Amino acid sequence: MDLYPPIRPYAAGMLDVGDGHRVYVETAGNREGKPVVVLHGGPGSGIAALSRQHFDPAAYRIILFDQRGAGRSTPSIADTGADLSANTLWHLVDDMEKIREGLGVEQWQLFGGSWGATLALAYAETHPHRVSEIVLRGVFTARQQELDWIYRAGAGNLFPAEWANYLAPLGGDHADPLSVYRELVFHPDAGVAEGAAVAWSAWEGAIVSVVPQPGFLDSYSDPRFAVPFARIALHYFSHGAWLDPGQLIRDAGKLAGIPGVIVQGRYDVVCPPVTAYELHQAWPGSQLEIIESAGHAVTDPGVLGRLRAATDSFRP
Repeated sequence: MDLYPPIRPYAAGMLDVGDGHRVYVETAGNREGKPVVVLHGGPGSGIAALSRQHFDPAAYRIILFDQRGAGRSTPSIADTGADLSANTLWHLVDDMEKIREGLGVEQWQLFGGSWGATLALAYAETHPHRVSEIVLRGVFTARQQELDWIYRAGAGNLFPAEWANYLAPLGGDHADPLSVYRELVFHPDAGVAEGAAVAWSAWEGAIVSVVPQPGFLDSYSDPRFAVPFARIALHYFSHGAWLDPGQLIRDAGKLAGIPGVIVQGRYDVVCPPVTAYELHQAWPGSQLEIIESAGHAVTDPGVLGRLRAATDSFRP
């Protein structure tokens, strides 16, 4: 099987991380097991219960948390007038340290896909001595060329009808979709804001799998998912995730000595394989696994099995 059986957390609660934010943290698996922290995507998508199933529950202490503004963390970005001034990549890195210290963890494995890979790399390059291993999927590093591919050009050539739907709310202003969408999803008219968020999110839902699936489009188009997903993502992406251009790949040499596996779909339209390849070239000792039949979705053929193989290989 590609996944371990479903499990429930044995502990869950809210951690005050400062700046008026409280993040939801849960732990599952073996209380005395090897610590691993799961970093969700988006940013803004929140915890997925399936993420607990990538790990042998007898071997791992599995830690998940909702990043600032997402999921059960408070205040929610979906709330009217939510303050984003203390919601940046580096706040999330600091939150991870507070979580690690609060749980009494000396070192932990990092596991993340898409935006979760971005956060994993930022944390590991800042605190390499706290990282035992890293498992990444569908690598994203928030470089301008990556944002341009999915939100300004590139991917639209492969999915023209879906791209037209993405552009529709912009009213003919296609020069800088990120800026226009950012204004729309924070529009004072709740109907305008929700409609824009759904259109933004539906674009990724339409292209996330190697074979488009109605289930993805439906879930990404649900306003309960789409509003926080679009608002946090646009906030982060419009600021370049508070990274220097190319910073995460530039500084990948700091990961030398940390074992890592990068699982990447060959036909990933959201996060094309070139980023994973360039990271692998810059990260001494990393292992790159290209899945020939997969796109970006974690459930695409071959992805789950390779992720389980990676986490099994790092079991104590």
